[in-house]
This record gives sequence, structure tokens and C-alpha cells, in this order.
Amino acid sequence: MAREPVFDVLTGLVRSTFWAQGLRIDITGQEHIPRSGGAVLAVNHTAYLDFMEVGLVGRRSGRNVRYMMKAELEHGIVGWLMKHCKAIGVDRGHGAESYGRAVESLRGGEIVVVYPEATISRSFELKEFKSGAARMAIESGAPIVPMTIWGAQRIWTKDLPKELGRNHFPIHIRIGEPLAPPPGEVTAIGVDELTAELRSRMGDLLELTQQGYEMPSGAPWVPARLGGSAPTPERAIVLDQEELARRRAVAQRRAES
Repeated sequence: MAREPVFDVLTGLVRSTFWAQGLRIDITGQEHIPRSGGAVLAVNHTAYLDFMEVGLVGRRSGRNVRYMMKAELEHGIVGWLMKHCKAIGVDRGHGAESYGRAVESLRGGEIVVVYPEATISRSFELKEFKSGAARMAIESGAPIVPMTIWGAQRIWTKDLPKELGRNHFPIHIRIGEPLAPPPGEVTAIGVDELTAELRSRMGDLLELTQQGYEMPSGAPWVPARLGGSAPTPERAIVLDQEELARRRAVAQRRAES
């Protein structure tokens, strides 16, 4: 692994943060993270800080992962960090350019992190998947490595109070076997089939990740299906739509002023 001073410093900070919080991280399937070559690392999304666990997994296999991050963050200190960590800025207005950079990174032998759900799941169940991970894999020829994280939502997620102190929370991480993309050109059928297979695999993997994890009845970070008080997937969709409407209203007011 080539030295990347900024990434090295950030990794040290992450490890120090985990130690300070007393997090108990349990990883299974680390051997599925390739030591070399490109790969799409597809991860479920339940928390604001789950990217920290993703980076740790990469480093344990001697890799610096490349995050896809909102292009609007590409300024100030965050922009500087993105540049020096080779993050890929995602501009929703120019998605083709961001996609092209991701495919180029995969062909260059990088591990590119993709959240197929795009946004945090308020229900803590898997949401519908976007097709980007499958399209990138097929076009680049890189495999998709599915990965699920459970417990990170207890630290900081949408609509719940932060728990950033020394909480001793267990964090379960499970990494599945790589999915090889179908050979040939990108087609709608191929993308849909690979996306469906990825979601199925990650659904099974999430259940494994939850096994053995103590989940109190009624806890707000526990899915309704498992006896918690988190929103159902159907209610979560409504909350997401309301949040989007609020953001659009704010953006419109700013534009008008």
C-alpha cells in the first residue's frame, strides 16, 4: 500500500475515536476484501459515521478505499481532505462525470465505496437500491463486494439523539463473497439482474450481521420487524419524502432571495 499521509492521519484519528468510545468491533469475512485490484464495495447505510468502519475494513486488508461524496463538500477543509484521500465528488447535476471518474478508479485498481441505498435508512432495513454499483461493476469488470454494518446507527443517525461518548456499543460487520459482473457491455437487463442479486445477497448478509446482537424491545434503533420502535419501511419512505420537500423549499427560498 502506497503511503498516503493524510489517509494515514485520518485512520489514526478513527482508531483513536473507536478506542475512546469503547466500541467493540466484530468483523467476519475480511478475507473477501481484495488485497489488490479494483472492486466496488457496496455497503448498507444506517448511520452518519459508518464510513469510518468502512475505512477501517479497507485498511485491515492494506487498502485505502475511495469514497463517493457529495460534490458540494469539495471546498474548505473537507474539500482538501477529499482531494488528498482521492474521494470522488458526486454532482447530481453532472452525474455522468462522477460516474466516469468512479469507473476510471475501478479500472485503475481502486476500491470504490458505494451506498446502493443512496441515503440513510430510517427503518434500518434495506431500502430500494440504485443501479450505480451494478453499472460500475459491469463497465469496469470489477467485482462487487457486499458488506453490512449493524450497530453504528446507535451512535449517530437521522431523527435520534447522538451517542458520541464512551458507550461500549458493539458494531458487527459482515463481508460477503464478491459478485462477479456479467461479461460484455452494460445493458438494462444485466444491470437490473445484478442489482437484484446484490440486494438479495446484502439482505441475507444483514440478517447474519444482526445475529447475536442484543436488541431491546421498543428501542428506537431496532427495526419494527424485530420489535423495535424504528419507523416501518413504509413510514420511512414518507419521512424521506417530507425531508426532501423541506430541503427543496429551503433551496427555493434561497434562490428567490
